[in-house]
Amino acid sequence: MEQTEKIIKNIKKVIIGKETVIKQVLTVVLADGHVLLEDVPGTGKTKLAKSLAVSLGVDFGRIQFTPDMLPADITGLHVFNRETGDFELKKGPVFTNILLADEINRATPRTQAGLLECMEERQVTIDGKTLPLSELFFVIATQNPVETAGTFPLPEAQMDRFLMRISMGMPERDEELAILHTYKKEDPLESLSAVVNAEDIFLLRKKAKEVFIHPAVEEYLVDIVRATRGEAPYGNDKIRMGVSPRGTLALMRCARAYACLEGRDYCVPDDIKALAVPVLAHRLVLSYGQNGYRETAAVVKEILQQVPVPTEDFCVK
Repeated sequence: MEQTEKIIKNIKKVIIGKETVIKQVLTVVLADGHVLLEDVPGTGKTKLAKSLAVSLGVDFGRIQFTPDMLPADITGLHVFNRETGDFELKKGPVFTNILLADEINRATPRTQAGLLECMEERQVTIDGKTLPLSELFFVIATQNPVETAGTFPLPEAQMDRFLMRISMGMPERDEELAILHTYKKEDPLESLSAVVNAEDIFLLRKKAKEVFIHPAVEEYLVDIVRATRGEAPYGNDKIRMGVSPRGTLALMRCARAYACLEGRDYCVPDDIKALAVPVLAHRLVLSYGQNGYRETAAVVKEILQQVPVPTEDFCVK
C-alpha cells in the first residue's frame, strides 16, 4: 500500500536493517494498540519512536521513568495560579499522539498502572474530572532486560495490555557498517519530514478492519491460541497459563493490519505465523518461572511447528 510504503521507506532512513521491526510497530499502529520494545540500550528504540512520529506528522512525547515518579507526573495535575486565584490544569505528557514510555519497569506499580489505564481507556481522570486523550494515542514502552536492579517488572496482567512485545536485536555486520556510513556526517532524523498525516492513519485503520479472514485461517489462529493452553493434542508441560481470549482478538487485529500493510484485503496463514511470537509470547506464563522473551518465544515457535497449516484459497469470500 502506497501510504505504508512511504512510512516504512522514511523510517528506514533512520533505522537501518530493521524492516521487520518497523513493519511490526506499524502493524500495531494500524491495529490501534500499543507496543513494548525490550532490548539493551543503544539498539535504536528511541530513534524508532521519534522517526515514526515525524513520519506520521504527529506530536511526540517522552517520559523517562524513575522509581520516584508519581501518576500525576504522567497524567497531569492542577496547579494554583496566584495571579488568577484559580487552580489551572497542567497537562501531563500523555496528552500527545505518540508517547515513548522509556524504561517503564523503573516506575513503581502504582505509576505503571496510571499509564496502563490511559492506554486501555484512552482517558485520564484528574481530581475527579475525566479528560479524553487524543484519538491517535500510541504508546511505545521500553524495557532493559539486562539491568534489572531497582526495577519493578510488569505483572503478566499488565503485559497482556500490550498488543505486541518486540525485541530490536543487534544489527548484522553489513547493517552496522551501513549505520556508520549513514551517521558519519549527520543524524538523518534531523532532516526527516512527514510523509502522511493522522487522517491517513485513520483511513488505514478502517481498511484494516475490513480485511477478510477466511474461516480456515480463523480456525488456524484459534488452534494456535488453544495450543498455548495445553489442549489436546498439543499438550505442553512448559506452560502454566496460556493465552486469554484477549490474545486471540489481538492476533486477529494484528493479522488484519499486517495484511493491509502488505497491500492485501485478505489474510493468509503466513500473517498469523509472522505475528504469533510478538503477539502471543509475552502473554504466556511458563511453569518453570523463566518468562524472558527468548523462553516464551521459543515455546510459541514450537507450537507453530505442531499446528497444521491450512491450504485453502484464502482470498475467496
